[in-house]
Amino acid sequence: MTASDASLLANIDARTKLAGSNKMEILLFTLGTREIFGINVFKVREVSQTPEITKTPNMPMGVQGVISLRGNIIPVIALDKFIGRSKPDNVYASMIVTEFNKSTQAFLVGEVDRIIRVDWDKVRAPENMVSTSQQAMITAVTELEDGKLVSILDVEQILASVIGETRIPDIPKANLDADQFIFFCDDSVVARKEITGVLDKMGVKYHQANNGREAWDRLQAFANRQWNEGESLHDTLKLILVDAEMPEMDGYVLTRLIKNDPRFADIPVVMHSSLSSNANRAMGTSVGVDAYVAKFEPALLAETMLPFLQR
Repeated sequence: MTASDASLLANIDARTKLAGSNKMEILLFTLGTREIFGINVFKVREVSQTPEITKTPNMPMGVQGVISLRGNIIPVIALDKFIGRSKPDNVYASMIVTEFNKSTQAFLVGEVDRIIRVDWDKVRAPENMVSTSQQAMITAVTELEDGKLVSILDVEQILASVIGETRIPDIPKANLDADQFIFFCDDSVVARKEITGVLDKMGVKYHQANNGREAWDRLQAFANRQWNEGESLHDTLKLILVDAEMPEMDGYVLTRLIKNDPRFADIPVVMHSSLSSNANRAMGTSVGVDAYVAKFEPALLAETMLPFLQR
């Protein structure tokens, strides 16, 4: 990794400006094979050579131990063990410290390459382009200029595999009418599972999409149908829940499209994201989100949505 890449990684303001431009930056790395993997730079706090790791007993699968990072003890996770690429002789030369879902953890990788900038519309769902064992841990793929494939890891899913999925507590009912629903979009399997669990406990009907482009297409279809029938969309669609980072169209661009379309007037948009920094919240506010809630806190998600649903 070059000095210029390290400088770019440290420039939080410059990275935040990408949000809403439908572009993302990906940190590229390998896991001991020729395959190229990536992680959204927004989730990366720092990159370093692998330090000495303190082994601890009874660790979950994939956790190699812990390190002390500026006075904080954080777990160290070997990424290759989650995508079927684990080998006894794997050398973890580099460590990527990440911060998302209000937690900090380090991921061990082979070599860190560089940072690339891509358009979200060039990032797509993995479909059948990767093996079944990998697909569960890969949220999207894109291509480099030379045609090589980059698999973008679903680090939320990996972290959930390590610490377990969040238990959904008892949640108040929303008491919506039978024909009323919310719409949500998220590319992460673990996030969609949590959201549907929360909505089921609230007794709320829902429609969903797996990326921003699909979400916008479906929302326009809803709006066109209501418009043609001479009805207000707000009578049935009570809330839109969007992720921040999604293939094909990010949540910031999606929110701006929704807020600029008069057919969606008075329909609140809540952003639900693992990117919980103040900078990301400010970016959400700048495009018009009505509330911003961090993943994965089911009770907080329900608490945030409930006042909007009872209007």
